[in-house]
Amino acid sequence: MSDSISRMSRVAWVTGGGRGIGRAIALALADAGLDVAVSARSMEELTAVADEVESRGQRGLAIAADVMSFDDTRASAQAILRDLGPIDVLVNNAGGGVRPRSEGAPEQIDDQAFVDNVSLNLFSAYRATQAVLGGMVERRYGRIINIGSGYAKRSGGAPAYTAAKHGLIGMTRAMAAQVATQGVTINCLCPGWTNTKLVNMPAMPPERVREIESENLQQRVLEPEELGPMAALLASEAGGSITGQVISVDGGYGV
Repeated sequence: MSDSISRMSRVAWVTGGGRGIGRAIALALADAGLDVAVSARSMEELTAVADEVESRGQRGLAIAADVMSFDDTRASAQAILRDLGPIDVLVNNAGGGVRPRSEGAPEQIDDQAFVDNVSLNLFSAYRATQAVLGGMVERRYGRIINIGSGYAKRSGGAPAYTAAKHGLIGMTRAMAAQVATQGVTINCLCPGWTNTKLVNMPAMPPERVREIESENLQQRVLEPEELGPMAALLASEAGGSITGQVISVDGGYGV
């Protein structure tokens, strides 16, 4: 168990924890001595991650839930409290893209797609944070890590996604200021191009791979596991003086 974790064991909740960056962070937290709950919509992937957490000597919990649902979000928090205990660390990792709905006039479809994508990439983090923040403040301990993007600080992505990730930075800073003296830290961890299913490198033409590799100083695509050490630091007692920050682990993306 990590020296930075003062009791056996603190409990973490990672949304979008079934694969990619969410899985890598969940396992890094388990390696740091935390019990870890992972939530997403695919139970098969979640169960595999929970099993990996338990293979590291920590308790794992898999919860099938839709982060775009208030009811699912609240139910997830309650299930974690019941099965693992109070949530000390929240990683708001769920995100990505939502396909446009098929009903309605073209302008209505476009408007709803924008709302849906902001809901997935920004409101989901707000919903999960609201579900746990009160308990963290009451216990005077909590760590919240919002997973941003290279597009959280610059243009380049789809408008809804980019707007949501920019909003995530603003929400991080505003909420961090509200609870800064109450033992809770809130930070935004931003990856760049990372080898996940969302990027889908095997399906990319070689010239596109070279293009995205050229966008960071190290000229490579990072692996999800490279986000783990920074997430573990931000989740730890040793990271207690880091709050309201936007931290990039991206190989020098866009520098």
